[in-house]
Amino acid sequence: MGWLGSAYVVVLSLAALPLGVIGDLRSRRAVIAFGVGLWSACTALGAAVHRFWQLMACRAMVGVGEAGYGPAAQALIAEFYWGRQRAFAIGIYSVGMALGGVLGIWLGGVLAEHYGWRAAFVVVGVPGFLLAILASRLREPRRRPPAPLTATVRGWFERGRRQAMRYGKPLIGLALVGAVLSGLLGLFERLPAGVETAVFAACVSAGIIWTVVRLVPAAVRRTTEASEVAATAFGEFLQAAATVLRTPTLIWMFLGGALVTFAVNGLIAWAPSFMQRTHGLSVGVVGRQFGIWGLAGGALGGLFGGRVGDWLLTRWSGGRVVVSGAGFVLGGPICAALLLVDELRLFVPLLFATFFLYTWYNGPLSAVILDVVPPAVRASVIGAYLLFSHLAGDAIAPPLVGYLSDRFGLRPAMLLLPSAGAVGGLVILIALTTVGKDMQRVRT
Repeated sequence: MGWLGSAYVVVLSLAALPLGVIGDLRSRRAVIAFGVGLWSACTALGAAVHRFWQLMACRAMVGVGEAGYGPAAQALIAEFYWGRQRAFAIGIYSVGMALGGVLGIWLGGVLAEHYGWRAAFVVVGVPGFLLAILASRLREPRRRPPAPLTATVRGWFERGRRQAMRYGKPLIGLALVGAVLSGLLGLFERLPAGVETAVFAACVSAGIIWTVVRLVPAAVRRTTEASEVAATAFGEFLQAAATVLRTPTLIWMFLGGALVTFAVNGLIAWAPSFMQRTHGLSVGVVGRQFGIWGLAGGALGGLFGGRVGDWLLTRWSGGRVVVSGAGFVLGGPICAALLLVDELRLFVPLLFATFFLYTWYNGPLSAVILDVVPPAVRASVIGAYLLFSHLAGDAIAPPLVGYLSDRFGLRPAMLLLPSAGAVGGLVILIALTTVGKDMQRVRT
């Protein structure tokens, strides 16, 4: 179970930086639409798996979709909201994560109980295709606005139909020839069995070979174009890396972000199993009885953290930093109590408080990163942050907690999570000593 969760995180981490760079170089709108569409397709495909490796592959590819969405989305928000509004805007954006996380456990559990787990994958995956179309309509302030929706869909259809007909004519033609020949051969009773099938297969194989031969020149042209983009992207990557290394605030945010990501996503990954094993509750019951409190705490925490971070910034350059770290320092003991308590009547207030405090950082932390980097590399640096924080954070958390759980029990293993979160909050607070100078450097 631990590695199943990490497959998604590892792929997300590796794909976040290159897709963030492409968003900076090309179109953030297109990268977001691609990410949402791929996420939806791979989620729905989870309903068709029959082996563990198939499920692991589907969940891993969901990470590519998330990587396309996250960096480009936050960079796009940063272009619309400047200065005092940015952390609150990203806080509103982050409420979607709290909403989706709680509703996913709730709705997924209910669907699994009534219709089976395969139905849960389909129901939560398919609506994303509509969201991908809507994402393709997003306006980018510094780029040409999108064409009307009908024109966009018509363009997709026309380009796809022309390319399919252009390269698929040999395959279609030879498949038809094979069908006719096999039908004629089927009229002769004395022919050996399977001759008509072999003729049809030979015609289809010839069509496939012909199609591949026709596709080679097109692939070479695309490779040349991709190499040119890759060369530019590599330069963009080096610029983003240099920005991180020469900006002390980013170093502290990256290190602290890895620790708090370890804590938050490790808690989310193992919460359903914890409730089942420790309190004897099914996932559906957890969602129905406690989901609303987790959702309320997460949504209010994301909005509160963003609003307070923006308000403090008007009085102090470290306002967003202190909100990002304080939530985990204050929330560590409360999260530990949540894991240790046996009485369910105390579980609700502790659950609400944990979600509330642990979501303060969503808006302010990203806003701090965006505040101390030039606009041209914002998506690239956010991608670099996701790469580091996930690989060094929640890619490790699920399998590590699983390993410790196998040896010491799930409750003692999960107590590692609030401890890591509190340390991460303290590391983030070190950035109070550097954020003022780094923000000033960007302004000049």
